[in-house]
Amino acid sequence: MKRFHVHVVVPDLSKSIDFYSALFAQDPSVRKPEYAKWMLDDPRVNFAISERGTTPGVNHLGFQVDDNAELETLHVRLNKAGETVVAEEGVDCCYAKSDKYWVQDPSGINWENFRSLGEAPTLACDTKPAPAAAAAAAETRSCCAPACCA
Repeated sequence: MKRFHVHVVVPDLSKSIDFYSALFAQDPSVRKPEYAKWMLDDPRVNFAISERGTTPGVNHLGFQVDDNAELETLHVRLNKAGETVVAEEGVDCCYAKSDKYWVQDPSGINWENFRSLGEAPTLACDTKPAPAAAAAAAETRSCCAPACCA
């Protein structure tokens, strides 16, 4: 089953945690010095915030899936959309290890479609280099987005 994913950059993590905890009526399921995440069931959303030193606002959107078959279905859909898709396997990002497909929509919004494989010890990315064609399209970097979706 899919879970919608939203990642927002915030200027003050503590104030934002207080705000979203009140809004969602629950504390974050993950809380780190520069990151917090709520796994909501109603609506079914993986909502993350972080202090990244970039402009506050939506960093990226996406879908989190439960199994590889769902991830591959999303991969097929992304390829049909005609945009550059970059695959990442077993990368560490946002305190999780994941398999991912990244794409940037025609308006420049980064989409992360992923399946979590387990926890990771850091926020930092452990990504593989993006293909040269995708790297040439890079303008800004998002979360752990490869150059195609930067």
